[in-house]
Amino acid sequence: MVVASNKAASEAGPGGRSGTGSRFRQPRWWKRLALTYGIATVSGVAATFVHMPLPFMLGPFFVLAALSVFGFESALVPMGRELGQVAIGVAVGMRFTPAVLSTMVGLLPAMIAGTLYVIVFTMVAAFLFKPLAKVDNVTAFFATAAGGVADMATVAKEYGGAAGSVAVVHALRVSGVVAIVPFLVVVFGEQGNAPDAVSAGSNWLLVILSLALGYLMARLLKPTPLPNPWLVGPILMGIIIGVLGLYSVSIPSGIIIVAQIMLGTWLGCQFRRELLAALPRVTFAAVFVSIFMIGCAALGALVLTATTGLPYTTSFLSLAPAAVTEMVLTAQVMHLEAEVVTAFHVLRIAVVSSTVLLVFRIYLKLKGGSGGPSL
Repeated sequence: MVVASNKAASEAGPGGRSGTGSRFRQPRWWKRLALTYGIATVSGVAATFVHMPLPFMLGPFFVLAALSVFGFESALVPMGRELGQVAIGVAVGMRFTPAVLSTMVGLLPAMIAGTLYVIVFTMVAAFLFKPLAKVDNVTAFFATAAGGVADMATVAKEYGGAAGSVAVVHALRVSGVVAIVPFLVVVFGEQGNAPDAVSAGSNWLLVILSLALGYLMARLLKPTPLPNPWLVGPILMGIIIGVLGLYSVSIPSGIIIVAQIMLGTWLGCQFRRELLAALPRVTFAAVFVSIFMIGCAALGALVLTATTGLPYTTSFLSLAPAAVTEMVLTAQVMHLEAEVVTAFHVLRIAVVSSTVLLVFRIYLKLKGGSGGPSL
């Protein structure tokens, strides 16, 4: 299983594979597309009946992951995941107010401490992962670093690591956290009471305008080093609209459900049986260190809650070693402080991306060896 980068996913053809425009005109592709999202929608509806958390994301994720492992040939809506992130980003951004921004400033020391804690426990995970998977130092470090899958795989390849193994570990980590954390939040946490947005209603003209502006902001930020522009860009646009009081609107729940289906389908369709079978030790080690990191996040959340007064569920989602989109969506659906979760994850990604080579040097010194070309 390899999870592609946002860029790769948007440039890929049906089913996440590269292709030409002619493939989009093939009847077989359209049938696979309809079948894929038909299965995803039915899975989401079925998940609601068993009271699964985030049913329209986790239902499609579980079912399509299982089908993909057994060889199901899926097809994905071009840029479906990115557009889903735009909807979620705008919905979250509209919740920011001047008072919320002031709270974020007050939480900055906690966010920095939380980021350092995540860096430490992911480094410990690298020490555990190396002997379990029997990989080199470079692969072990970048496979467990709390950065984006595409960035970590690319840097690992540059320094002589196994990019494929790095991608598999990150894919399993993100998928594992997405599959486990919402259940933990529901079982051990409490539903929040945060509003979806301060709004005068769901005026469809303003909804469409907001989504279009969010998409435009994402496009503008895409060439920049800013982490995950498809989510962060729309959040920034929502903040601008909300804080300046330009207008007030909420994103309809139907659009958020569609966004969940897009995200869950994309995640599930990334599972590839041939890659999992080719890297059994790496797969086993990835599952082990993913559980270890979830446990570390759960323990760290206890301290974060004790020192900041944040609800435990918010603290847990803020430190969870997963993709920011899925954790923010979990917070939003459970009416938790999604803006707090967003701030923690965005800061973490920015710090990790800018300091990963420095931390890698520290890892090599602690390991007492080298793992590739000289830094």
